[in-house]
Amino acid sequence: MVRSVYVASVTGETGKSTVALGTLEALTRRIGEVGVFRPVVRSGQQPDYVLELLVEHDGVDLPYEVCAGVTYEDVHADPDAAMSTILSRYRAVAAQCEAVVVVGSDYTDVDSPTEFSFNARVAANLGAPVVLVLNGHDRSPVDLAAVAEMATAELTANYGTLAAVVANRVPPESVDDARAALEPYGPAYALPEEPLLSAPTMGDLVQAGGGTLFRGAPERLGREVSGLVVAGMTLPNVLDRLADDAVVITPADRSDVLLGVLLAHASKTLPTLAGIVLNGGFELPAQILQLMDGLDLELPITTVPGDTLATATKLAAVRGRLTHGATRKVQTALALFDEYVDAGHLLDRLDVTRSSVVTPLMFEHDLVDRARAQRKRIVLPEGEEERVLRAADTVLRRGIADLTLLGRPDDVRAAADRLGVEISAADVVDPRESELRGRFAHEYARLRAHRGVTQEAAWDQVADVSYFGTMMVLLDLADGMVSGAAHTTAHTIRPAFEVVKTLPGVSIVSSVFFMCLRDRVLVYGDCAVNPDPTAEELADIAISSAATAAQFGVGPRIAMLSYSTGSSGSGSDVDKVRAATALVRERGPDLEVEGPIQYDAAVDASVARAKLPGSEVAGRATVFVFPDLNTGNNTYKAVQRSAGAVAIGPVLQGLRRPVNDLSRGALVRDIVNTIAITAIQAQSAEAS
Repeated sequence: MVRSVYVASVTGETGKSTVALGTLEALTRRIGEVGVFRPVVRSGQQPDYVLELLVEHDGVDLPYEVCAGVTYEDVHADPDAAMSTILSRYRAVAAQCEAVVVVGSDYTDVDSPTEFSFNARVAANLGAPVVLVLNGHDRSPVDLAAVAEMATAELTANYGTLAAVVANRVPPESVDDARAALEPYGPAYALPEEPLLSAPTMGDLVQAGGGTLFRGAPERLGREVSGLVVAGMTLPNVLDRLADDAVVITPADRSDVLLGVLLAHASKTLPTLAGIVLNGGFELPAQILQLMDGLDLELPITTVPGDTLATATKLAAVRGRLTHGATRKVQTALALFDEYVDAGHLLDRLDVTRSSVVTPLMFEHDLVDRARAQRKRIVLPEGEEERVLRAADTVLRRGIADLTLLGRPDDVRAAADRLGVEISAADVVDPRESELRGRFAHEYARLRAHRGVTQEAAWDQVADVSYFGTMMVLLDLADGMVSGAAHTTAHTIRPAFEVVKTLPGVSIVSSVFFMCLRDRVLVYGDCAVNPDPTAEELADIAISSAATAAQFGVGPRIAMLSYSTGSSGSGSDVDKVRAATALVRERGPDLEVEGPIQYDAAVDASVARAKLPGSEVAGRATVFVFPDLNTGNNTYKAVQRSAGAVAIGPVLQGLRRPVNDLSRGALVRDIVNTIAITAIQAQSAEAS
């Protein structure tokens, strides 16, 4: 049975897209196939931005056109025909999904109960309980309760049912009171006002003002704007009024203000701006243009027609939107929903039970949830790398982990500013200038004295970011380390081999990849570290891989892979796997293991019945141990590309403290996942 939820509001500007996005995210944590539907969409050349936001979510696998109902014009022309079309198109979406998030209309016409009545009728016809979103901006808890009473009466009159009430954009100091005022009407939640979510971008201002980009980097037009500074006064007074991410509006004939503001933006002692708007249509003097041509300008400078008052009035009225391309806003909205809405309780009310299928997105969500449950501190040695900074922004906004970034603080913060990411919650440490350098050098020299390492050599060595980060982990100043986006595997993990060492009873450090197929997660090891393990090392890899699988919710059934199944083959390669299998059975008598076994017999039940009838592992293996690195690395990449699997890893195993290596081609999402995995490993290390 398809479960649906209808997110609706009784007024405009409630920010219900935040609630819809959060609900969609929560559903993708529980079930595999989630759809979205928008009964009434905006017409025109531009897509409906709310529907586009939801369709672009990783958990949705339906095209925009399928998820759209009718237009406002269709509803006005013939409401009954529009309702019939809505129901037909909804059923087409529901037929492909286990659950559907339906998002009501946006009050582009009239702010009245009439439009809510139409939404209530649609929800009743779809059989979808309503999550009612109220606008808490400039409303007291008493006012919110009055709106809720009116809306629930209207919903009942149209035979709809209420799932929950959410007051959004509530003043932070009134969140508890707002929630209490709404509790008589059903499960109630209140989300505080978050200025970033309604902040326009520099691009929004350019479009609203009818302007053009005169100088600067186009990619910085996506930067959110915190406020406007109308610079009609002398420069010292302008400088006093600057704020981070502000936009300065000044007439184009005020060259003194323009140059002074540019200098202020470049300075490390004054706020960093989002842009400059030059109004009035004046031409800049040739000397000023020549000066600007010699500057490396990334800050957007735009020109707009009109005088200062008209420009400021027009731009002040622009309200930002939560769109799929606004990464900071999306992450902030999800973090807000997670913090203030009990998503588990909400889904229970919708009778959404957890699916037995585990999709890649469900697995990734589980990683994030487990990491957030017991936050750990992770050190990232590549503090100036773009992908690392973007990942750090996501990790900090979502509360996945606390972070330490290594690098020169000025350079790290300048890179973050250039990218428009927020990392102020992270510690930034320069290994060369840190007071910890002497302590680390002393400890490293002590540990490596048997290799002839002197204090002087250690002093130089620990200034390297990988060594410094590893020493932080070793000495409990960080719970784990993630690196490798800009460094080789050897550079990342060599320090761990030298000082962190392996767990008791483990002779070798190895790795696994979590191979997230469409409906399940498999574990592949070792595909990244050991070129040609011996039988004893292969047994270690198998036992470590089984432990890692269990740690991340994959029940371990181990397939020791070879070119031969059972006793049919011979030769040194298959003999190695046979010996390793025997060692696994001896050292882990409770483990389910089969080997030697070919890949097809390990995954295909029909092949398993023919080749290894009666085996508990054949045909249903979850942990695949490859005989060598050549086989493992090529196989995981072949499955990743040909089967569309999401490969998460490599995840290092066998170390006493968690250190993980990234592929140098790692995406931001890969880095976030690896940070979450490292945090979970740290939780387990602490528990043991």
